[in-house]
Amino acid sequence: MSQKLLDCIEISTAENTEYTVIWLHGLGASGHDFEPIVPELQLLHRPGVKFLFPHAPIRPITVNGGAAMRGWYDITSMDFGSREQDIEGVKESASHVNDLINHEISQGIPAGNILLAGFSQGGAIALYAGLTGEHILGGIMALSTYMPIQETALPLITDAHRGVPIFMAHGDHDDVIAIEHAIQSKELLEAQKVNIEWHTYAMPHSVSTEEIADLSVWMKLQFGM
Repeated sequence: MSQKLLDCIEISTAENTEYTVIWLHGLGASGHDFEPIVPELQLLHRPGVKFLFPHAPIRPITVNGGAAMRGWYDITSMDFGSREQDIEGVKESASHVNDLINHEISQGIPAGNILLAGFSQGGAIALYAGLTGEHILGGIMALSTYMPIQETALPLITDAHRGVPIFMAHGDHDDVIAIEHAIQSKELLEAQKVNIEWHTYAMPHSVSTEEIADLSVWMKLQFGM
């Protein structure tokens, strides 16, 4: 392993697990943020699913006055069109996620049985790590997010990555990451023949009951439930 594994909250739906979901929180939150979603997904006990909710490293965030908080990378401005992206921060966090994936593989979970999920910043890392990493995963859930460092990422997407199913969703009232940024990412990835299932919801920068229900259906399909 290239670095110490991130601290994670672990929840399993059964004693014997065949699948792993690594779920990345948003800026300033923690692994606890999406803990409550596990029972709401109403997954069956077989096959068993292990959920890992890692805590992002604490780092200064420029847009928040340099205050230190949990974040997957720095945000220098809320102006998506002109801001300088934290390329090294994105790559560092993707490396942390890849270490978690490698650890799960070492525990007997095949890469094809591992799903990456993330909300906002976490979703950006899920897209980047899932579409450019060394392993071909079972799926990606990208919620209220966008594809970061696109010029760096696109050349790394292989034909095998293009087959990974992606659930990408956004709120049409999102005042943090405007939906047009998500649509731009979706269209860019679709032009690369990436396998995206797109959803929109009447919500702000959050997760809705309707979205959770759709996620449940999609996840059960990936798990063969």
